[in-house]
Amino acid sequence: MINVTKTFLPPIAEYNKQVQRAWDNQWLTNRGGLVLELEEKLKKHLAVSNIIVTNNGTVPLQIALKLLGKQGEIITTPFSYVATTAAIVWQNCTPVFVDIHPEYLTIDETKIEAAITDKTTAILATHVFGNPCHVEVIEAIARKHSLKVIYDAAHCFGVTYKEKSLFDYGDVSTCSFHATKLFHTGEGGAMFTNDEVLKDKLFYSHTFGHLGPLDYYGVGINGKISELQAAMGLAVLPYMETILAERKIVVDYYKQHIDFSKLQGLKIRENTHWNYSYYPVIFESEEKLLKTQKELNDNQIFPRRYFYPSLNTIEYTKGQSMPISESIASRILCLPLYVGLSNVELKTIVGILNSVIQ
Repeated sequence: MINVTKTFLPPIAEYNKQVQRAWDNQWLTNRGGLVLELEEKLKKHLAVSNIIVTNNGTVPLQIALKLLGKQGEIITTPFSYVATTAAIVWQNCTPVFVDIHPEYLTIDETKIEAAITDKTTAILATHVFGNPCHVEVIEAIARKHSLKVIYDAAHCFGVTYKEKSLFDYGDVSTCSFHATKLFHTGEGGAMFTNDEVLKDKLFYSHTFGHLGPLDYYGVGINGKISELQAAMGLAVLPYMETILAERKIVVDYYKQHIDFSKLQGLKIRENTHWNYSYYPVIFESEEKLLKTQKELNDNQIFPRRYFYPSLNTIEYTKGQSMPISESIASRILCLPLYVGLSNVELKTIVGILNSVIQ
């Protein structure tokens, strides 16, 4: 069976070595030594000034919206994982969708201003498949209208834009460390900001409102990551160069062997150092996609319709029409991409794909 992705697992002895440290410390949660070490190593690896690791990748979105959304209207993309929109609604804010760019698949920055009202408080945009939004234009719009910018950067571990970490853009950026991501802690995430005052608010918001053992600074929830999750992160992090290199091999194979005469690939924004996080292809029609998916499934190959459906069509978003997102969402398929995918398996995937689309 070939799934769309496969969790990278470090040697079990290396994970056990990290877990043993937690046992020896008798400290399993509440930001022990492994969590603190992981944060420091990630800061260095990513070249960022601040990071707060969390128990998953959705809590950072909820916290950012709690602090910056103010229960207002949030301009956002309809083409993202459901967590992006769900976090907005969960925080009693209102999603206001703006359609996407047909090639980059990120929010179309040229359509944002038309969606702004006196109730708009923030822009929540997704760097889709690790592909950066047009951050300069979004920042200019936000400054002009006194809005906050939150980036869902769940797919962006290691991505740089104009030689700077993509996490350095926006008021807050968030990331997922889910088991399916390039870097993972089994389940986990992180939030980033360059604003020191906001950093303190983000921090106490994920520790029940604590900023120290006895002091309460405001309302908070439990977004803390455990020592056992941090142990996995510490065991995975040394393999990042290998992970990226092997994923690049898969991506390069797809680029060289897929017949793109009847397919569209993802256009990566200029000045981006990408991380090979996903490999989407866009079909001419949903019928072609479904036919290809069935043929692959019949051969025990399981790509994923990612992202589907377009988020403006789900029940609780009130159905604003987004024609480009709806069209792309119905025709896009992410192909298998992970460490250990062999040339024989890649040849089979591409062979089936090319034969069906003819």
